[in-house]
Amino acid sequence: MSEKILVSACLLGHPVRYDGKSVPLKEIDWLQQLQQQNRLVIVCPEQAGGLPTPRDPAERQQDKIITVNGQDVTQEFDQGAQLALKLCLQHDIKIALLKAKSPSCGNQQIYNGQFNNTLIAGQGMTAELLTKHDIKVYSELEIELLKQPINRT
Repeated sequence: MSEKILVSACLLGHPVRYDGKSVPLKEIDWLQQLQQQNRLVIVCPEQAGGLPTPRDPAERQQDKIITVNGQDVTQEFDQGAQLALKLCLQHDIKIALLKAKSPSCGNQQIYNGQFNNTLIAGQGMTAELLTKHDIKVYSELEIELLKQPINRT
């Protein structure tokens, strides 16, 4: 069987983002083809951690995740990250496609924690945990890079 990848549910059109929306990719046909081949494991770490949809926007502040209203949701984000890792280990997943800039899924940049729409270098909680376990994390901004190793398997 070909290699599976972990994918953020919002990238496949599932309305699970904090605002109750999705951000389906232009490459949705490619992902749907992989899904038909049973090669995708789909997750929203924030929902998996027990957060509702819609929910207050949240940003990473060092090791904590705080909502715009000051609620600490670190535990829920951590639970979602742990579940995503568990899925990767169960399915021998080495590659993930996660939502850019997210406090859970961002792989290169996240918002600065001040809710002023400023990006900084950093990773979301799930992306960081997967990376620590040698799972290569891509965002939708790197889809062409992701397609190269996936199309070879």
